[in-house]
Amino acid sequence: MLIHPWDAPQDDSEWRHWLAVRDFGQLAVNGLPGDPPWVQPLHFAYDAERGEAVTHLARPNPLWAALEADPQVVLSVVDDHAYIPGPWQAPADAPPEHGTPTSFYAAVQLRCTAHLVDDPDAKAALLNRQLGHFQPEGGSARVAAGEVPYGRLLSGIRGIRLEVSGVRAKFKYAGHRPAETRERIAAGLDARGGPGDAAAREHLLRRGPAI
Repeated sequence: MLIHPWDAPQDDSEWRHWLAVRDFGQLAVNGLPGDPPWVQPLHFAYDAERGEAVTHLARPNPLWAALEADPQVVLSVVDDHAYIPGPWQAPADAPPEHGTPTSFYAAVQLRCTAHLVDDPDAKAALLNRQLGHFQPEGGSARVAAGEVPYGRLLSGIRGIRLEVSGVRAKFKYAGHRPAETRERIAAGLDARGGPGDAAAREHLLRRGPAI
């Protein structure tokens, strides 16, 4: 993705803080020769200290051959998106209908090396890491190979450990627009109040010069 200087993270803590509260994305896997890439929606648990994310998929999933052939993948997460009508972005000296529509969004792409996990004990440990992330309050039995209730289900999945080798992040919120235009956009988002508008407005106000 294109990242203009004004859309780049202010520092690494910005994208890390944003990603820390998000755990659903799309895993992009290079296709086999002659095939298009695979794009798999999935939940994941990201561990910043280990520099990796863990997930799992059903064994019948058709992407395994491609993943085994090329373990270099991208885990993509996009959120806080909003459509910005053209009149909101019109320059002060131009009529509203001359404004350019655009999209606001935040995105983090983790370039990873995928390591497949098939050992039953290792899969159980991976699943327990995911459960600890998604259900810190508990309520589900611990996963253990050969033990009820989940041990018999382990053969039906494969684990994936995604070792992060690079990060690309983008916060596209009119960082290059003058204060007057950004103020108009903020007011429009506030008045519209649609899905994603509040989060987009927060990024707009947080990242740019004070309005």
